[in-house]
Amino acid sequence: MIKTNTNDYLGKEVIVKIDRKLGSRHPKHGFMYMLNYGFISNTISGDGEELDAYLVGEFEPVDEGKGKVIAIIHRINDDDDKLVVSKNGKDYSDEAIRAMTEFQEQFFKSLIIR
Repeated sequence: MIKTNTNDYLGKEVIVKIDRKLGSRHPKHGFMYMLNYGFISNTISGDGEELDAYLVGEFEPVDEGKGKVIAIIHRINDDDDKLVVSKNGKDYSDEAIRAMTEFQEQFFKSLIIR
């Protein structure tokens, strides 16, 4: 299967299937998810799994969410980019995105692509 080009998603509306709900714990590493986190169906990321996404602007645990891709977290030391999807279409600064995703992204070096 062909790897999905994450840049194609910038500015687009997507549906995120949430498999790690806000407030849940990572099954292996134990950290808590401070955002709803999931994937975009029918995509393939660099790690061979679906393209992952953080859903921002949703403050309750949900099964799925729809929103606009406002940024991409491009991991420099891992082939697993993450979409940042804004439920309400609000734009968040790079600093806000880093603060919201730090619970997981602190373990990686990354660039935020707009």
